[in-house]
Amino acid sequence: MSEPANFRSRLHRKPIVVAPGVYDALTASLAESAGFEAAYLSGAAIAYTKLGRPDIGLVSMAEVADTLAHIRERVSLPIVVDADTGFGNALNVQRTVRVFERAGANALQLEDQTFPKRCGHLTDKGVIPAKEMVGKIRAATDARATDQTLIIARTDAVAVEGFERAIERAHLYAEAGADMLFIEAPKTREELARVVAACGTTIPLMANMVEGGVTPIVPAHDLEAIGFAFVIFPGGIVRAIAKAAQDFYACLHRDGTTDAYREHMFDFRGINELLGTEAMLARGKTYESDAQ
Repeated sequence: MSEPANFRSRLHRKPIVVAPGVYDALTASLAESAGFEAAYLSGAAIAYTKLGRPDIGLVSMAEVADTLAHIRERVSLPIVVDADTGFGNALNVQRTVRVFERAGANALQLEDQTFPKRCGHLTDKGVIPAKEMVGKIRAATDARATDQTLIIARTDAVAVEGFERAIERAHLYAEAGADMLFIEAPKTREELARVVAACGTTIPLMANMVEGGVTPIVPAHDLEAIGFAFVIFPGGIVRAIAKAAQDFYACLHRDGTTDAYREHMFDFRGINELLGTEAMLARGKTYESDAQ
């Protein structure tokens, strides 16, 4: 994928697109360096890291847009953004689409939960009427500046209304103009396969892998074989970093030094090499002038 504009066509080709979760410019740059073709800006990951709170609808549209803008400044790969419920009604959805597009989103994921929403793998979720969500999807497609910006329709109805009703909603959302379908939290591999059997592969289908969540973790190549075009691992990076940070702080508190943890971390030189500090400073010098 030479540029984000090719994201739509890329989803219709194999292999499956794997997007790791990111929550700031550093994690996005590391994902890009690792060779991923897209990144997923996770609302849950923003809540965990920016607020130190769970994913229960506390993050605002402005906070996501600000984070997105910083990421877009740093990386060029396609960014899929968790836009939650669109942060309100159809008119709020339209503003969200416009703001996120300007900030650098290549795709926006909108869900049919009631507000305040919560992580799709938590219990006691609610969903809005399907007709209302259809209106939100239509509003989103009307608001985007270019049809290269994808609208991903997510339904959380499996946990609320049952699997069959979730499939019915997915078909309605596709008819309303969604570019990709995301049926959240199937409980088994068999249900993942039923999603593809029921929805087909004409429109790309998205899967969500959450370590310890409702859906079993299925490797990307197996999801591709089932028929999925796109898979996210949205919160894994936060779980990995949180565990590392917990161990780091425990080491420092116990020993009064970081020596025992040094092999698990970058030193000052290493982090500056990663960030390209010398190259940036050298580029800055090219703009210096001797003129008085």
